[in-house]
Amino acid sequence: MISKEQKEYLLPKAYNAALRAGAAILEIYESGAPIDVDIKNDHTPITMADRKAHATIREYLGHTRIPLLSEEGREMLYTERKDWDLFWLVDPLDGTVEFIKGNGEFTVNIALMADYRPVFGIIYVPYRKLMYFSDPDRGAFRACDIKADPQAEYGYEAIFAGTEKLPVTEHINSPLHIAVSRSHSNDETAQLIARVTEDYPDATIMEQGSSYKLCLVAEGSIDYYPRTSDTYEWDTAAGEAIIEAAGGRIYSLKDESLLQYNKASLVNPYFACRSKWFPK
Repeated sequence: MISKEQKEYLLPKAYNAALRAGAAILEIYESGAPIDVDIKNDHTPITMADRKAHATIREYLGHTRIPLLSEEGREMLYTERKDWDLFWLVDPLDGTVEFIKGNGEFTVNIALMADYRPVFGIIYVPYRKLMYFSDPDRGAFRACDIKADPQAEYGYEAIFAGTEKLPVTEHINSPLHIAVSRSHSNDETAQLIARVTEDYPDATIMEQGSSYKLCLVAEGSIDYYPRTSDTYEWDTAAGEAIIEAAGGRIYSLKDESLLQYNKASLVNPYFACRSKWFPK
């Protein structure tokens, strides 16, 4: 684990990196120019916005001298990273499909990892000017109207100004709110939801893209979110830190254990998220 002094230095660094990456993404998103899309080896899309966001984060967080594992970084062998006890885990543009569709549901994810667990997480939703983050000593927070800034340089106390502590709700939603992935739902997802709706027949199903769903679970706007298609460690680490700091839980559907990080394979098991108020 890191010291209080280290946390107060590193948390705003991640916050600023997310804002700077958000600015790089929005510059392309709002330009009106055609989006140039390539397909990676895993058959997922990548755009210039993904690459620019990655370069922005890599350059800014490089000053911390902490290793960085990013979805858009070079492929790193397990033997090279397996002994890392402290590293950044980053998805520079989560929700590339939503970015291409133009619906604004994309995020920047940054987590600081120590001893195979997220210490804190940052999720920035640049199009909606929403910032979510956690602090292991203070909890989880949401800040609204936070504009992307290519020169962002907030200090530790400044990032808490005007924030709301999560969850922002005080009880389970009525009717229950269930989130599903806008682009990656399947029959297994439907089966899980069917089990929940046996107890909550009037539940509302809401489609949402990217790790923004995890933020909605943390704030209490969503009560339950199951995921039964492939995700990677950089998709969940920041969100897990925020959800747990807000009193919720994210867990493997196989055995309800915590998700594991820096594995030989970076693919997550299927998982579910519960808000603080959803019955355990």
